[in-house]
Amino acid sequence: MVGKINNIKTTYSEDELIASLREKSESGFHHLYDHYSGALYGVILRIVQSKEYTEEIIQDVFMKIWNSIHQYDTAKGRFYTWMINIARNTAIDYLKSKSFQNELKNQSLPDFVYNNAELSTTNNSDFIGFSNVLETLDSDKQELINLAYYQGFTQSEISEKLNMPLGTVKTKMRNALMKLKDLLKDYQ
Repeated sequence: MVGKINNIKTTYSEDELIASLREKSESGFHHLYDHYSGALYGVILRIVQSKEYTEEIIQDVFMKIWNSIHQYDTAKGRFYTWMINIARNTAIDYLKSKSFQNELKNQSLPDFVYNNAELSTTNNSDFIGFSNVLETLDSDKQELINLAYYQGFTQSEISEKLNMPLGTVKTKMRNALMKLKDLLKDYQ
């Protein structure tokens, strides 16, 4: 049974949620935020490692989801995966932005050190135990996924950093993602 409060729908299937977002339903947006903000917050926090920046970015992520919901295609993947990619890309773009880079340069060392020490609680945001799943991968696969998805390196940058041919990086990344997909199938 679907819950309703004053004719406002409170429970949605994934298809109903997507349809309500495409119709620009405010209750659909509230449901989206209530049910996905924690997971997306965790993804962003793991990348930017700052609660302050994560809170800025999460707002941007939800606006991007709201404004680009018409671009989501169920045939290309799951809705959750699509949202995670938006969160990840937004966080990486933020880290690479000139304003963020300038802000880091202007921050005093003690503030920067204390902020990072305070943020070592990323495991609290790991709702599905993703870090535990990631740890089951071989260390070279973990490193590739960490560099690409949490530090924002491109495959070319990974190739340079690891002094590895680009083709090898692409093959190893594909293998790592296939292995990770296989490990995560129980969470779908």
